Amino acid sequence: MSEELITRIFLMVMVTFLFVAFLVPVIKKIAFHIGALDIPNSRKVHTKPMPRLGGLAIYFGFLLGYMLFGEPSQMMNSILIGAAVLVFTGVIDDIKPIRASYKLIGQIIAACIVAFYGEILLKDISAFGFYIDFGIFAYPITVFFIVACINCLNLIDGLDGLAAGISAIYYITIGIIATILGHLGTDVMLTFIMLGATLGFLVHNFHPASIFAGDSGSMFMGFMISIIALLGFKNITLTSFIIPVLILAIPILDTLFAIIRRLLKGESISKPDKFHLHHQLLNKNFSHRDTVLVILGIDALFAFASIVYVLQDRVLGYIIYSVLVIIVLVFVLKTNVIMDHDTFMKKLRSSTKK
Repeated sequence: MSEELITRIFLMVMVTFLFVAFLVPVIKKIAFHIGALDIPNSRKVHTKPMPRLGGLAIYFGFLLGYMLFGEPSQMMNSILIGAAVLVFTGVIDDIKPIRASYKLIGQIIAACIVAFYGEILLKDISAFGFYIDFGIFAYPITVFFIVACINCLNLIDGLDGLAAGISAIYYITIGIIATILGHLGTDVMLTFIMLGATLGFLVHNFHPASIFAGDSGSMFMGFMISIIALLGFKNITLTSFIIPVLILAIPILDTLFAIIRRLLKGESISKPDKFHLHHQLLNKNFSHRDTVLVILGIDALFAFASIVYVLQDRVLGYIIYSVLVIIVLVFVLKTNVIMDHDTFMKKLRSSTKK
């Protein structure tokens, strides 16, 4: 790796890190002034009103990084416009909560701009020896993928530093793999810019947090994760598209469990509740900080498995992935992530006796 490249990566991370770290206190004052506050209720963990516009600081850090290190293109224009639509939607919700359906419309519009105008598409996929060409279905599949990533980060954003921490792990992993492989395209530039911006925000967001990312932040982080994954695959930065997805194993599994849980209860899949993975750890008497560290630790292991899979030994990568999935599933079976564990065990014992 050349000295010039190391310097450029260092600057991308440090400039956005420092900018966001110093900007957050300003955003915090604005949030209090306009009433963009997260008010505590029975479903939430925090106990006092918290400013929610932290996502704006990350977004402005991204814009600064692009102006300093990016290059104009139709593709980048689509990312900038899509991000603006999404952040604007999130800011409105941070100031005065809106219906989930309205937020979904904003997410779909942002995703469509990227897919149809930017032509950033998931045209085919090669993973674990399989190859699929999506053809005309590439457009709806791409839109679905972007919206899914947005909501994965949005749903898991329930504790101090959790969503931003998972995002930072993702950016670090992609950055390591891409740099070692020598593939340094737009996706890698965005990766290091977002890494610096996210870490700058974490200075104020890790427990005990003084500001929340809000929907403007969690949706924007999910959006950029999806864009980097799509660009990395498009430019063959990674050996297969499944790798960046597996780095997000924890938020993806948590979202999947939430959908199953709500369907089993006959509830809307968009209805908020208090049964996510982080809630279950809190119910096991883990502290707020320890809960976040445990989830980030498991996510980091998934990221490590991705690095091993791509750079070292695919078989060993498979083994690590499998062990981690088993651990998560055992945890699910022993908690109320999908259904009430005690009620389920009583029914099981009752049916066994019969």
